[in-house]
Amino acid sequence: MRNLTITDVRPLPGDSGFLIDDGKTSILYDTGFGFTGDKLAENVKKQLGDRKLDYIFLTHSHYDHALGAVYVRKIYPEAKIVAGEYAAKIFEKPSAKSTMRRLDRKFARKCGVYEYEDLIDNLKVDIAVRDGDIVMAGDMTFTVINLPGHTKCSVGFYLEENKLMLNPETLGVYFGNNTILPICLVGYRMSLDSFKRVEEYEIENMLVPHYGLLDKEETKFFLENSEKVLRKTALHVVEIFSDGGNAEDALKFFEENFYTETIRPTYPIDAFLLNTSIMIELICKELLPNK
Repeated sequence: MRNLTITDVRPLPGDSGFLIDDGKTSILYDTGFGFTGDKLAENVKKQLGDRKLDYIFLTHSHYDHALGAVYVRKIYPEAKIVAGEYAAKIFEKPSAKSTMRRLDRKFARKCGVYEYEDLIDNLKVDIAVRDGDIVMAGDMTFTVINLPGHTKCSVGFYLEENKLMLNPETLGVYFGNNTILPICLVGYRMSLDSFKRVEEYEIENMLVPHYGLLDKEETKFFLENSEKVLRKTALHVVEIFSDGGNAEDALKFFEENFYTETIRPTYPIDAFLLNTSIMIELICKELLPNK
């Protein structure tokens, strides 16, 4: 097993950015928002000192995971951005960047940030990977795994030597206290297929977005329960609509029963309601096509 140091370099609790370092090669796993990108880069610099950042791994194309990459590259221009082929194509679209810019600015204002340098047009992928590709990061060998469901472009990175999985959000978001929330935004059955893919790998530790590294016990809990949570969520939706309820009823149910004290500090209510609404609509489309 390789000796790794994994450091939380997030500027905000709800941000996403973790530094993986074996002493020779360093990897930034996701990069968070654009408006926190400069601070993220500073945090990375504090950890690496005079050493370079070698790679930036992006799990998917959402603004709260990818936009910080261009700000980190101001300090580390030689760092290679690695992401799935699908994400690379999304970053090439001006319309996609426009949406990411709008969402980033909206959340920045909520955090009291009104002015920051706009570098979003510089976002691009240096190494576009596909399912099964091998990424050699120094002496670390990662296998790329397509895990669509949260987005179509979601990928995981598996380090066999350490039995470590770098997760996208398709497998759910962990908040601590044995709390998992599913966020499948493009495919319910697609997400279930991704869970089957993960079963092919021996996993003892997981690095999950917005939270950090899970130890063996937490990883075991996550792997045993994340799919169950997604299926239970779908069952709740089906039951609400079968009993005559509608999307508003379903959304109210999830807010009252799942938006807990554990989740509130790092998951803004508007984001929770938006993502849950999308998931409800998606589950209805796949499981209740006549609704």
